Amino acid sequence: MGMKFSIEERHLCDAAGKPVPHERATVFFHVFEAESADEAVRLYIRDTGAEVIGNVLKFPGFQAVATVRNPSGVYTLQVSPASGVRAPVT
Repeated sequence: MGMKFSIEERHLCDAAGKPVPHERATVFFHVFEAESADEAVRLYIRDTGAEVIGNVLKFPGFQAVATVRNPSGVYTLQVSPASGVRAPVT
């Protein structure tokens, strides 16, 4: 059994590498149950069809940051432990 992780997804640039206009720069949150922050990022990748650019940077306290790319652009992910009810198994 893992712990619940929240992944904050921020759009950095579009597929052409141009910055996303502020009004379109939305933030989305995803929740995954995983054994580690790395595994939570892998689950995000599996579910969204994205690929990691570079390395997943891990920090104390089960926190991590990653940059990913998918057909709609480049995103930064901030991974943090989440509290509350358990996440649905995906």
